[in-house]
Amino acid sequence: MATSKVPGSKTRLAQSISLVLFAASIPLLTTSSAYAQEANDNQQEEQVEKAEERIAVVGTRSAPRSVGDSAVPLDIISAEEFMEQGSTDMMTMMSTVVPSFNVNDQPINDASTLVRPANLRGLASDHTLVLWNGKRRHRSAVITFLGGGLSDGAQGPDISTLPAIALKQVEVLRDGAAAQYGSDAIAGVINFVLKDASDGGSAEARYGETAEGDGAMYQVAANAGLELSERGYANFSMEYKSADPTSRSVQRDDAAALIAAGNTFVEEPAQIWGTPEIKYDMKVLGNFGLDLGDNKEAYLYANYAEREIEGGFYYRNPHTRGGVYDGGTDGDGNALLLVGDLDGVGVGVECPQVQIGDNVLENPNYQAIADNSTAVGANCFAFNEMFPGGFTPRFGGIVSDAAFVAGTNGYTDDDWFYDVSIGVGYSRIEYLISGTVNPSLGPDTPTSFEPGAASQLEKNFNFDLSKAIDVDGFYDAINVATGIEYRRETFKQEVGDPASYAVGSLAFDPATGTSQGFGIGSNGFPGIKPEAAGEWSRGNWAIYADAETYLTADFMMGVAVRYEDFTDFGETLNGKISARLQLTDDWALRGAVSTGFKAPTVGQSNVVNVTTAFVGSELQDQALLPPTNPIAALKGGKPLEPEESTAYSLGLVGEFANGFYLTVDYFNVEVSDRLTRTSAIPLTQADIDALLEQGIRDASSYSSVVYFANDFQTTTQGIDVVANYTHDLWDGEMKYGLAYNWTDTTVDEFNPAYINLAKVMMLEDNLPEHRATLTFDWQRDKLNTLVRLNYFGEYYEDHVDAGGGLDIFAGAETTVDLELGYSFTEQWKVAGGARNLFDERPDENPYAGLVGSEYPPTSPMGVNGGFYYVRAQYRF
Repeated sequence: MATSKVPGSKTRLAQSISLVLFAASIPLLTTSSAYAQEANDNQQEEQVEKAEERIAVVGTRSAPRSVGDSAVPLDIISAEEFMEQGSTDMMTMMSTVVPSFNVNDQPINDASTLVRPANLRGLASDHTLVLWNGKRRHRSAVITFLGGGLSDGAQGPDISTLPAIALKQVEVLRDGAAAQYGSDAIAGVINFVLKDASDGGSAEARYGETAEGDGAMYQVAANAGLELSERGYANFSMEYKSADPTSRSVQRDDAAALIAAGNTFVEEPAQIWGTPEIKYDMKVLGNFGLDLGDNKEAYLYANYAEREIEGGFYYRNPHTRGGVYDGGTDGDGNALLLVGDLDGVGVGVECPQVQIGDNVLENPNYQAIADNSTAVGANCFAFNEMFPGGFTPRFGGIVSDAAFVAGTNGYTDDDWFYDVSIGVGYSRIEYLISGTVNPSLGPDTPTSFEPGAASQLEKNFNFDLSKAIDVDGFYDAINVATGIEYRRETFKQEVGDPASYAVGSLAFDPATGTSQGFGIGSNGFPGIKPEAAGEWSRGNWAIYADAETYLTADFMMGVAVRYEDFTDFGETLNGKISARLQLTDDWALRGAVSTGFKAPTVGQSNVVNVTTAFVGSELQDQALLPPTNPIAALKGGKPLEPEESTAYSLGLVGEFANGFYLTVDYFNVEVSDRLTRTSAIPLTQADIDALLEQGIRDASSYSSVVYFANDFQTTTQGIDVVANYTHDLWDGEMKYGLAYNWTDTTVDEFNPAYINLAKVMMLEDNLPEHRATLTFDWQRDKLNTLVRLNYFGEYYEDHVDAGGGLDIFAGAETTVDLELGYSFTEQWKVAGGARNLFDERPDENPYAGLVGSEYPPTSPMGVNGGFYYVRAQYRF
């Protein structure tokens, strides 16, 4: 088991202090500064030649820099790159253009269906810090209860709430940056830069559907820039989308057997696997700036987004689903139907025993209880009367997101640049489930429920200072920066509607204190009970300092240190060293070493949830309890501790006179005390009795318990290759782009008592080791053609998170994207294209008959196959 360490421990502090002192004593190691380039005539000429390069602000508090001048791997993605693809979801857009960024479909995966987890450089979704216009973006309210192993328990931001049309560019810093930006930046940083034009704009409409004719998607978006007086701008963006669901399903074996036995009420297919329905997805965003004069400005930007999603869930077999249909066995081992005695066991009319057989609907005893005109029928009840073919719940929710940042910046009289800002971010998820029952309520149960809600509120204050200081004996000015940050976050669980968590008479008889065996709460996602609801908060403040300079005309380096103090986890100190050496006119060497951390969220420490998941081939209700809950503690739970990391990167940058650009970067990230959701730990009757004594009256429905734990450590290493080249071809301009990523994760230590080998394999191999894209973008006059080849390497899936025994080793796949565009005028452009032009599919699922999924649900290429679309754009 990995050894846990307190972030404020002497060992941790000494490690970071030593790192920073080493950098300070050997000034050959600081980050690049544009001030040095301005000081050197040759470098000034180089800057003129690079005038058309994309410039980024992320990763440094010096002047903005180009990708090639960065001391760490940095991608800059233009707005055009986002527009020229079939994807409309921000998550999928990012994965298309950044191979080290992975996201897959979440057809049936609890709250992950509503906010999909994404992974940068093979780490969890909340190991990446997300900024917008350089300021921290808040987390989603969704905690990933089932995250495919890698993101189990993660609570990351929801970047899909930002409209793509609002983006000027996206900056992806592929390097640990906790010393610069704080908690969560273990894998890297993504900065969404918003459009700030004061005039002009565009409007766009899209339509698309899959090769199978389902999943129809409609989207409209618009952006407009306006003057804000004569000295500012107001830039507005909006987007609206809806999408039909898809189905990549086959009939389940158990459902097929029921049909063969004569049950005519079973749906075909009984269970749907595919992308969920987006009933509506609305986003608005505004970005405002005002020149205050005297080198000062004020800024404000805000967004609001709301969407409703509904997806499938697991089928409830009318013979075997525990707590609803399954009544155990008789003395001879015959399977029995679960029958409710509505006036109480041993009182009034006695209910007959019903053996299930091949088709329980044909059993005379069942037919007797289903005939409500008789005394037996009026008193005895089975859910086959309501759902004779079983039922498949529909699970979804309404996701709301709002945030704003306001601030001012400028220069003081002695040339210090200051930036003061406040920000508030809010995320809320209201869960919805329909087509299901609260079994304990018997025939009085509703079939639609509102199981409750969760929300995340974050407040930020930042004060930053920076200045270029001339120091005797140094080749160039040293750009120093310092600042303070205060952040407060609150996680809240809200009570569901009473029927969603009610303990009915079929689960608890006050007269006898016994249960008839029926489940409690809305089946599939029980409602949040009053005792599980609550609000939890914490605060933390931080102070940081960093310095960057050129030590020679060709060598620059930087050092950063950050101290943070959390009200619940204490202190942490982290450092970073980075350097860049220009070897020749064409080649440069760069590298960095840093320590990092991620503090568990208040939600992860306190959330209570009941999740329906597979254990082996059996569907169970698992109680997710805080690790400090007495039952979780009895099963090994301990208070959560921060995750800690040490990261190294080393890269080579080539920029050539003919326009060819190449970067090759190696990274290595070691993470200890990694947070995960434990494997299912069976509950004994004594455990259940103990839970009942705690007042948890629905404990009789639980089969097992899970909790979040710091129970393993990993080493993730990889190589990123990025290459670009442009030249004239066929009276037009051809742009080539290659992006390749190799990532390998090894679980170095884990606790086998709570993490099974299948979870270890998911952590190591669920993401493909190799991913690559090769893009050809040719433009001539009014015609534009883009072709993109996408390669996805082999991967492993523990099917339906069964914990082993349902292993899928899927092969590599290559897909082709195509877009053809034509500009009729300077304003009007139309385009048509395809994502996965040739309708390639993942390997077929060898266990398709178990739960009906035609393909492995975690396939990195998705399960839908080809998607074809048209779009029209008007610019003004």
